[in-house]
Amino acid sequence: MNLSKLKFGLIGLSSAFLFANCSSPKTEETTEIEVVEDVKTPTLTKLWETDTTLTTNESVLFDEASGKIYVSNIEGDPRGKDGKGSISILDKEGNIVTQEWVTGLDAPKGMGIANGNFYVTDIDQLVEVNLESGKISKRYPVEGAGFLNDLATNDGKVYFTDMNTGKVHMLDAGKISTVTEGHESINGIAVAEDGMLYGLDKSGLKMLHTDGTSMILNKTVTGGDGLVILGDGNYIASRWAGEIYFVNEQGETLLLDTKDAESNTADIGFIPGDNIVLVPTFFKNKVVAYKLDY
Repeated sequence: MNLSKLKFGLIGLSSAFLFANCSSPKTEETTEIEVVEDVKTPTLTKLWETDTTLTTNESVLFDEASGKIYVSNIEGDPRGKDGKGSISILDKEGNIVTQEWVTGLDAPKGMGIANGNFYVTDIDQLVEVNLESGKISKRYPVEGAGFLNDLATNDGKVYFTDMNTGKVHMLDAGKISTVTEGHESINGIAVAEDGMLYGLDKSGLKMLHTDGTSMILNKTVTGGDGLVILGDGNYIASRWAGEIYFVNEQGETLLLDTKDAESNTADIGFIPGDNIVLVPTFFKNKVVAYKLDY
């Protein structure tokens, strides 16, 4: 037997086998799975409404510390200095606990609590009320004010808007100053946990910077009245005529439209733990509560 030929033949077979294995890689079938994200549509479901004794109610404020709901009642002309305005207190079920907790106001609108005091805007002045007694303790006239409206508090500071002048003012340590201006018909205002200001004016929902600049977040909800910051880039905004919107970076969803019923949606309030939107109906003289699902 020729061993050299046999050795060469075995080497040739091995090389051919190795080449065949390398040139024919094993293939595996893959299946693509399309993931469809379920996008939930935000909704409002009516829970309750109060009696119709909250005359021309403009704003609603929920106080987490006490569980009370405060309602500002103009009881007349929104610009009239007639001394008829008042603040009422509700419980979380919509019962009127105190019809006239604060009296002697003209046309009260936005409300807030800071430093153990209750604050409310009243045409051209900011009114301070003792939180325990409901008695007016101080009035802060605002120079050049035309139509003070919404109010928000954060870290002991009180921020409030003037629709006529397009300004946002601040009460801090007993002194009033202008934080930002140039916001036509600004009304609704809210402050995030980080202290950032947000407002609703003729151009839409805006982030307001203290250097006077601003950034528009939504151009659809123009001329808004009440503003609630839900967090994670979500907001609720109302228009006085009878519209409430859910707003985020994807756009806006109309949650409620009561224009045909001639029921206004003024400066809304919110109960965060229960996701309840509190709607002052202005000329309908009642507050209506809705459950928010989003």
